[in-house]
Amino acid sequence: MKTLYVVRHAKSSWDFPQLSDFDRPLNKRGKRNAPDMGNRLKMRGILPDLIIASPANRALTTAKKIAKEIGYPVESIRENDQIYHSSEATLLQIIKDTPDNIQGLMLFGHNPGFTDLANFLGDQWIDNVPTCGIVAIAFDVESWTSVAPKTGKNLFFDYPKKVLL
Repeated sequence: MKTLYVVRHAKSSWDFPQLSDFDRPLNKRGKRNAPDMGNRLKMRGILPDLIIASPANRALTTAKKIAKEIGYPVESIRENDQIYHSSEATLLQIIKDTPDNIQGLMLFGHNPGFTDLANFLGDQWIDNVPTCGIVAIAFDVESWTSVAPKTGKNLFFDYPKKVLL
């Protein structure tokens, strides 16, 4: 069994028009939501074996804030340039390239690719993964190379504005 966690970056700031899209930081809400979502993951007992993040400022910062909350070593986060503005096909290849000793993989990146990926792999349609949204998808496979479209089972979809009961 393999579990994939697809995490869209937290809300970014548009206060610095001179910055490139790649360099945009999180805004106040994003800085608050990322640790909150990390805490929700911690309450679920989730600690992935590997975190891979887009190197874009907002995605990497989100990954670090969530990693800190769940107890994942921040220095162990791997950056992958291919995640920035990627398609579901590119993201699927990153997943397939994951070593099989990894049971839980958490990816941090961007839309529209992350919503497309969740819909490409999972069994429940999601209109949009909002900022700092998390989609967990389980695969009944021994190898990440066996992950294929529509073979996953959605475990949960959580995001900052979702009310948890």
